[in-house]
Amino acid sequence: MIDFAQSQRQYCTFRLAQYHCGIDVLAVREILRYQPMTRVPLAPPVVKGLLNLRGQIITAIDARTRLGLPPREGERKPVNIVVAAGDSGEESLASLLVDEIGDVVSVDAASCEPPPETAPPNLREVLVAVCKREQGLLLLFDAARLIRISASATA
Repeated sequence: MIDFAQSQRQYCTFRLAQYHCGIDVLAVREILRYQPMTRVPLAPPVVKGLLNLRGQIITAIDARTRLGLPPREGERKPVNIVVAAGDSGEESLASLLVDEIGDVVSVDAASCEPPPETAPPNLREVLVAVCKREQGLLLLFDAARLIRISASATA
């Protein structure tokens, strides 16, 4: 189960392929339309490029690639969710590229269950919980683990 300090927390939701996903709203710094990126030679496939965000260079990570989902189809551009990871003294920013942004929703801890053992390892390592909602399942991710680029994310 999720270890919530309160019985409810708020999550910024987004869509990845057919999945309805969320990350803690406290990790989100801003949401941006698609931004031009500078490719990084020899970067792992999960790194789609670098963004210049008001003079600060941040890494753009494709959430689909990170989770082992198929690439986006057609000309549809992803949305950037700029998230912060780390403690406030050593906070690092990264942009998650997602299919579309959703609403901020309150999630009750009682509606959530731990990640299933049958989930693929690259998904299970970033998944915090699966919550049952009227609209279907909501996959809750740890933003810090989602933007961390590990050996499993580079394959």
